[in-house]
Amino acid sequence: MARSQETFSKKEAEKKKLQKRKEKEQRKEDRKANAKDGNNLDEMLAYVDENGNITSTPPDPTKKKTIIREEDIVLGARNNVELDPADAIRKGKVTFFNDSKGYGFIKDLQSQESIFVHINALTGPIKENDKVTFEVERGLKGLNAVRVKVTP
Repeated sequence: MARSQETFSKKEAEKKKLQKRKEKEQRKEDRKANAKDGNNLDEMLAYVDENGNITSTPPDPTKKKTIIREEDIVLGARNNVELDPADAIRKGKVTFFNDSKGYGFIKDLQSQESIFVHINALTGPIKENDKVTFEVERGLKGLNAVRVKVTP
């Protein structure tokens, strides 16, 4: 007498498959029953108030802020550091310098910002934790230290 080809695990897998299919159909029916199709446009609109928060009520035109001028809009990254000729020579500490790659970073002691330095901008050799004096120039990607000298 031949044995059935269906084993217990195959039957269980088939039951699970059918159960998942029924649950999926049930969720589909629930979504159809609770659908919010046909909402009017006013319920779907969102507004931004004078503080930049999203609300469901239109903003009050009396609280409208000043006019924005086209010249005030800045696209891209903004560097808040303005180069002042009076602060031409700065003091700092070398936080990182890679001799093999020829670049590093100096931490400005006054503003505590990290400034890029390239080996071509050095007047003498430097290493990490050296105290240095330097000048700053604006480069393509930010501020660069130039004319870097080790201070004793």
